[in-house]
Amino acid sequence: MKIATCIGITKPSFLLVNYELSTLTICKPQIASASTRWISSNCRERLELLRKLQCSVSVRSFASTSVESSLSKSDAIHSGRKQRKSSSLYSHPSLLDMKNERIQNRARVYEFLRGIGICPDELDGLELPVTAEVMRERVDFLHKLGLTIEDINNYPLVLGCSVKKNMIPVLDYLGKLGVRKSTFTEFLRRYPQVLHASVVVDLAPVVTYLQGMDIKPNDIPLVLEKYPEVLGFKLEGTMSTSVAYLVGIGVARREIGGVLTRYPEILGMRVGRVIKPFVEYLECLGIPRVAVARLIEKRPHILGFGLEESVKPNVESLIRYEVRETSLASVIAQYPEMLGIDLSPKLLSQRTFLNSLIDLGPADFGRVVEKMPQIISLSSAPIVKHVEFLKECGFSLEQVKKMVVGCPQILALNIDIMRLSFNYFQSKMGRVLDDLVTFPAFFTYGLESTIKPRHKVVAKRGLKCSLAWLLNCSDEKFDEKMSYDTIGMEEMDTDSSFDMNTLMQPRSDDSASDVDEDSGDDEYV
Repeated sequence: MKIATCIGITKPSFLLVNYELSTLTICKPQIASASTRWISSNCRERLELLRKLQCSVSVRSFASTSVESSLSKSDAIHSGRKQRKSSSLYSHPSLLDMKNERIQNRARVYEFLRGIGICPDELDGLELPVTAEVMRERVDFLHKLGLTIEDINNYPLVLGCSVKKNMIPVLDYLGKLGVRKSTFTEFLRRYPQVLHASVVVDLAPVVTYLQGMDIKPNDIPLVLEKYPEVLGFKLEGTMSTSVAYLVGIGVARREIGGVLTRYPEILGMRVGRVIKPFVEYLECLGIPRVAVARLIEKRPHILGFGLEESVKPNVESLIRYEVRETSLASVIAQYPEMLGIDLSPKLLSQRTFLNSLIDLGPADFGRVVEKMPQIISLSSAPIVKHVEFLKECGFSLEQVKKMVVGCPQILALNIDIMRLSFNYFQSKMGRVLDDLVTFPAFFTYGLESTIKPRHKVVAKRGLKCSLAWLLNCSDEKFDEKMSYDTIGMEEMDTDSSFDMNTLMQPRSDDSASDVDEDSGDDEYV
């Protein structure tokens, strides 16, 4: 019996089939019979079928091996290319690597800031220096400007400003405008946002606008030092509307420059919330709108008094201390600064003091405040000196009290000038003390300019008149009186109260300035 084996060689071009004799063979010769030949023929057919089956398997095995070999070779080439690419000198980190590096750099910067006492919580999302060394330079520069760690913590976003790109150009521009370097620290504490600004886009247009408001170029740095926040305002916003409203109520256009120079905070006030309610409230008290405009021209800072927090409570205090509602307009017009101080304690203190000094009652104290509201800010020392002077002149305590109620200004005049006027009154005019008790305002007139000339004219004509008739009128009115044949009682006006009409007149450059509480008590004595 023969067994055929098939050996397949995996070559792409041909297939070799080799027949070999099996080791198991029958060597004994035999006579081939018919049956034997049939069996052999049948065996050969089976062997041929087996051979074809093995060849088919070999072909499939070759094809599979070829595909795997091809894929393996392709993977090896791709792997080799990848290895060569990763080992290249020009390789770039991945986006994930870059993100991780940024996170690590920011963490180091935050660690540095925390180490010097700065809380970086508000800096998330803000572009910061890559290294802690650059951040240290920014912090050191801010220290040189006078800002402390506390200042930086109040506005940590300032750490996002580049020294060369932001800080230095802005500070150079302010210096060229005339802002003093000595004011930079306070300037930046109030408005550190200026370091983010663009000189051309943000700052220069504001300066141009201020100059267009008739603020003198030399006053521009003064305005910026007083109110640095103005550099952050939009031209078409609050600044333009506030100025337009002031002009609309009667503030003279030529006065706007001076008003804004003295109190630039007006540029940041909203008309509907601040300025208009303030003006309308004063009108409700009886001050005409034109008079309010004159007050703003002279003392623009009164617009900064909180209406609900200060103005209304102080008006209520005046009423509690016996100031009549009909006199509120006159009192405020004479001394508008009282609306911005803690008034009630001052009223109580001064009323108690005057009561102990000259036995002044609550109602009389109200009349004193109506005629001279500045009394609430007058210190006790000048008052005591003036009371003692009047006593030395021979007036009783009751007469002194009556004189103070009639003309409280005598407690604030210069004593030396009062003494000269009193000596002339006694030596030349030949009048009794009761004349001064009736008209204590005699001491408020100039001795050389008014008292002496008028007394000589009256004495020359041999007229007898009261001090009020003699002095309480203008020079033109006095000359008209001298043409009368008799002295009419209707001409005697002893009322020395404030005239609102004088406030409503247009302001002139040569007009005398009103008494300012900031000048201290020396203004009165």
